[in-house]
Amino acid sequence: MTEFQAQISGLSFDLSGSQFLTLRLKEDGRTIYDTYKDKTLLVALKAYHRKRSNNANSLCWKLCTEIADVLKSSKEEVYLDMLKNYGQSEMISVRSEINIAGFVKYYEPAGETILNGKPFTHYKVFKGSSQYDTREMSIFLDGIVSEAKSLDIPVLSESEIALLKEEWK
Repeated sequence: MTEFQAQISGLSFDLSGSQFLTLRLKEDGRTIYDTYKDKTLLVALKAYHRKRSNNANSLCWKLCTEIADVLKSSKEEVYLDMLKNYGQSEMISVRSEINIAGFVKYYEPAGETILNGKPFTHYKVFKGSSQYDTREMSIFLDGIVSEAKSLDIPVLSESEIALLKEEWK
């Protein structure tokens, strides 16, 4: 599979009704063209989101560790609390006899229901920060910084955090 960044720059039609989608590539397209020019392609488009910075991830874990030290907890427990408070989540419903621990890493029960005579458990499932885009990581990191400040843990200055976030853009 070949991935590349592009923007749609046009849509045109010929007299037979065929449609042509024009892409403005962010890289040299000659190799892509040579590789695929005579092939039928399966094309999937999705919006590009820049991945979060490793510096942001490092700061996240550093602060989780320092918060854990103050609270006499583990950094993993603090990380899970931060996911619950500031992270991204979805609700899922699963038949109650199914153990979801082998399927998802971060979750908490959110209720139970009987549907067609069968018991279902609802779970709030949290996405791990390694899956976050820059916007999601920014929100997550802001929450962790706020928690650290509330415990009088020294953090980067506002301008240093702003510079770190600027790296993501």
